Amino acid sequence: MEQATSLLYDLDGFTVAQVAVNPLGIRVLVLQCVQAQGCPDCGVLAGRVHSRREMAVRDLPFGRPWVVRWDKRRLFCDVRRCPRRTFVERSTQLGPRQRLTGRLRAALERAVSASRRAASDVAREYTVSWWSVNQALVAAAARVCGPAPTGVRMLGVDETRARSVRWLLSEAGWRRSDPWMTSFVDLDPAHRGGLVGLAPGRSGASVRGWLALQSQAFRDRIEVVAIDPSAPFARALRELLPNATMVVDHWHLHRLANLMLTEVRQRVTHEQLGHRGRKTDDVWAYRRLLLRAGERLSARQKRRLHHTFRHHDPTREIIDAWAGKQLLRHLLAQIDGGARPYETRERLEVFYVHAARAAIPELTRLATTVKTWWPAVEAFLRLRVTNASDRGLQHQHQTHQANRPRVSQPSQLPTPYSARQRSSRRVTNPFGTVGFTLHREEPVIGALERGECASATSSRRTSSSTLRPTVDQSPETLRSPSGRR
Repeated sequence: MEQATSLLYDLDGFTVAQVAVNPLGIRVLVLQCVQAQGCPDCGVLAGRVHSRREMAVRDLPFGRPWVVRWDKRRLFCDVRRCPRRTFVERSTQLGPRQRLTGRLRAALERAVSASRRAASDVAREYTVSWWSVNQALVAAAARVCGPAPTGVRMLGVDETRARSVRWLLSEAGWRRSDPWMTSFVDLDPAHRGGLVGLAPGRSGASVRGWLALQSQAFRDRIEVVAIDPSAPFARALRELLPNATMVVDHWHLHRLANLMLTEVRQRVTHEQLGHRGRKTDDVWAYRRLLLRAGERLSARQKRRLHHTFRHHDPTREIIDAWAGKQLLRHLLAQIDGGARPYETRERLEVFYVHAARAAIPELTRLATTVKTWWPAVEAFLRLRVTNASDRGLQHQHQTHQANRPRVSQPSQLPTPYSARQRSSRRVTNPFGTVGFTLHREEPVIGALERGECASATSSRRTSSSTLRPTVDQSPETLRSPSGRR
């Protein structure tokens, strides 16, 4: 009877040891592994049983609901010189730490890929979780795609946002679902390798897990890795790619500088006005001028910017933060000019001196970040390997997602009573005719406009007051077209 039941159940490597019905009327099948078990270390077959425990197993549904349990044995290794004393049974259908049989995982993958059904729909049909369906699909895709190509010499590692943030309701309450993934891109300029791989999450474990799946030949061939200033990424790369050179490109540092300047502007505005910036406030209306490169500003934009510094920056923190951002841009701009090493050291020292004299917490944090990652930044200035191609792929993906046709939700459908749209108010600068002259001898702003860099010695001799722009104080200059001063 047991042999006939085992033939009917037909799970490779297992036999049905017992069939029973619990008080709820659900069938319970107890399986036993019939494969010969050898020690994982020495390979000698074992026969003595140490202990037993039942493990719940999920298998294909058949007729009425049933529960499958595996009578899993722990065996002794009788070889005295073997360091492993005991080990548990293993099977081809159920690997270590797996509760879904191999044929169930194959059925989940076929249900999604063959019929293009949603993973949640398949999960409800087979009474499993969404994560189980997703893992089966990812494992099948990895087998089809195969390992990454071995010809990658320059690897770019960066985070990619796949979709918008979602909130899921669980038993413990609302849980945030982050849509971040880690992308791996071939950065070799000799050929366009494109996207090499994707890993869920944006932590060091994501990078470590993806690199561990690759072959040793793939890891040994990598010479340069471009990353953003992320300590978990760097720690994982040092473990698995100890011979590769890590670089941090200028894009991430420019972004950190702009975030620093935005934080300073928001803090100073709130301290001065008691609220965040509004349309009628010039410091908010011209906020984007602060983020633009100083050498690309027109004469009119410079007048607006210096008006903001003069009338909305009583503590001079905004102009000091803007000057620090410009000094960092000037330091990183030598990627195109090919500056010599001593020029790089001079520009770096000028940036550090200015950050120390300004004593702004946000600027000090930026200088500390640059100092921490300076070996990787210096390697970028020397090798010129950037993650720009990875950012381009992300932009294409986000543009495709934004232009994808969607069905309007009930809350998005037009209503018969639509609210009147407020007319946009255009903010004009009443001081559009103000003329400004900069100190050409000071090393922070004037030197940046000329495209030069003052030496560290001159920056020490120059006081912080030289950062202040001078304004013509004549009544004709300070009078606006509307007659206001």
